[in-house]
Amino acid sequence: MPRNFKEELIFMLMMAGLMVLGMSIYNIYLAQGLTDGFWHEVIVGYPIALIVAMVCDGFLVGPLAKMLAFKHIVPRFKATDGLQIPLTISTLMVLGMVTCMSLFGVLINGHSLSAYPKAWLFNLLLALPMQILVVGPIARAVLAKVQGAVAPAKN
Repeated sequence: MPRNFKEELIFMLMMAGLMVLGMSIYNIYLAQGLTDGFWHEVIVGYPIALIVAMVCDGFLVGPLAKMLAFKHIVPRFKATDGLQIPLTISTLMVLGMVTCMSLFGVLINGHSLSAYPKAWLFNLLLALPMQILVVGPIARAVLAKVQGAVAPAKN
């Protein structure tokens, strides 16, 4: 877990950056397949989606997920080691971010809100395993390296 603002920012950039990239590729593929303009669409849409994701993560979903996790769920796991706490927070984060970013995707692409439930479900089907199996472990490994690199030397 991040211990200070710098680590929180690095961790959020890794998580949001990789998740937005993966989910952008997935959603553009679902919408148009591997057409000639596929990678152009990914590159053009990535920055705005990343900014929206960072705002949602930093100001809404992240604080809410952590509050829920540490107030209601994590106290049961405090005596245990392992991945229960990060998996709990990751799952809550995915649920919140899929909710926000699916709405963003539906609106930015000019679809009606009736497309939202399907978008939400399809995004959840990829986002949860991608977060738990790929992006979360990568971001935690990078964070551990950052924390190890700045750890004070022991005598």
